[in-house]
Amino acid sequence: MAGILTVYYSRKGENYFGGSIRSIKKGNTERVAEYIRNAIGGDLFELETVREYSENYKTCTEEAAAEKKTNARPALKKLPESIDNYDVIFLGYPNWWGTAPMAVFTFLDSFDFSGKIIVPFCTNEGSGMGTSERDIQRECPSAEVRSGLTVRGSDAEASEAKTAAWAKQNLK
Repeated sequence: MAGILTVYYSRKGENYFGGSIRSIKKGNTERVAEYIRNAIGGDLFELETVREYSENYKTCTEEAAAEKKTNARPALKKLPESIDNYDVIFLGYPNWWGTAPMAVFTFLDSFDFSGKIIVPFCTNEGSGMGTSERDIQRECPSAEVRSGLTVRGSDAEASEAKTAAWAKQNLK
């Protein structure tokens, strides 16, 4: 098997945690992505939008809803130069309005995933994967999209063992 790439979009700052808003210095999805890389190696790449979302959590959710409604593809600050040397791409994101943030679809639209394995993982506070696995498969019909891992954002910091075991299982 050739290389492994873990790509993720994550939100720092105000986040929803089981009924309340709290500010975090490291995004939940970023933390899970780091656990994956620590467990199985490979490269790590963070997706960042050119236009930053509001620091206010509620306003950010409204911005995300508007992007989903228009099927937007927000510009990214950078992309990997290529994904040619990767067979397996772990793809992480928070669940925004039942699927991945539109920035993740910008990434997916930027490359040919033919013959690649995409392994999604998602942080959320109870909404699970939503339709994101189907949505990713629709965007990348020539890729194998595996069943994803869902991690409660409020449990992300304590999810290292669970995440590592899942990541290793997806390399078999």
